[in-house]
Amino acid sequence: MGRVSENLAGESLGESRIVTKPIRLLIAASGTGGHLFPAIATAEQLPDYEIEWLGVPDRLETQLVPKHYPLHAIAVEGFQQRLGLGTLRIFSRLTGSILQVRQILKQGQFHGVLTTGGYIAAPAIVAARTLGLPTILHESNALPGKVTRWLSPWCSRVALGFEAAQPYLPRAQTVCVGTPVRSKFRAALDTSITELSIPDNVPLIVVVGGSQGAVAVNRLVRQCAPEWFAAGAWIVHLTGENDPEAQSLSHAQYLQLPFYDDMASLLQRADLAISRAGAGTLTELAITKTPSILIPYPYAAEDHQSYNAAIFAAAGASQVCRQADLSVEKLQNKVLNLLRSPISLSKWQQRRESWRSQTVPNA
Repeated sequence: MGRVSENLAGESLGESRIVTKPIRLLIAASGTGGHLFPAIATAEQLPDYEIEWLGVPDRLETQLVPKHYPLHAIAVEGFQQRLGLGTLRIFSRLTGSILQVRQILKQGQFHGVLTTGGYIAAPAIVAARTLGLPTILHESNALPGKVTRWLSPWCSRVALGFEAAQPYLPRAQTVCVGTPVRSKFRAALDTSITELSIPDNVPLIVVVGGSQGAVAVNRLVRQCAPEWFAAGAWIVHLTGENDPEAQSLSHAQYLQLPFYDDMASLLQRADLAISRAGAGTLTELAITKTPSILIPYPYAAEDHQSYNAAIFAAAGASQVCRQADLSVEKLQNKVLNLLRSPISLSKWQQRRESWRSQTVPNA
């Protein structure tokens, strides 16, 4: 597996011989952990492939990818704006990026493209289509993004994280595979996070806003924290890189980090997670069976995080709170009621066990 064969003719005798070469795959994944981590998880399972990466300058991939795979950075923008003069600039840049990707694919002699959606997917899919190369698109969200809806018919196959996404893609060849997670989540889960020095017998709340952080949620959590500390809880708060108030709270039971790599161990140890509702994070919560309060990002494209969260809520796997409806008092009391009622938390965890059976850990 992971190799292609070519017939090479002998120069003098006209004989032919079979030469096998590794499959060369270009992965187009950019911007947030929701796009990058499923792509990285997939790449980990393709050791025989020669993989290179397509991304955008100054995004998360520039930190995570170059130590593992060659990174090609191109300039491309999203499509969230309304039609206007800015649209002309975006389409002009898109045309240029398609030509760039075509050149990368031709010069690198790639055999195919894998993309996890987002605006980097548009030039990757179009360029591959014009060159007749197979393309696989993975859509992790319950509500597919615009690029997925527009360009999925041009893909060889569209892999879905949720069955609920299929009706939005009637002209695509779809298959539901779940959302891939990093290899640590598929290994025997380990709760030893000794470097964080958290006592074994204390309730642990993990707050995660996704790779971009969540400033509004961060502020809310810091206001709630004193009551949670008084109840004996510890908090690991992953604030992201862009929180101007990240250093504003100091307490012996509070650990603030912009990012933490070993999320498998951390979520397995957690008694409760407070989280945004990106598809990748939800898959990780399901695999680790971590009870969660979900606060969907209200400005996500087409409110897709609310669609993701609704699936978890319907399965009894999470409680969902709209950010606009959530006060300090409401969040404070919701968490305290769970922490003070081990029976309720235990029953919730049992419901998560049934939800986990519906996920695909080896997606």
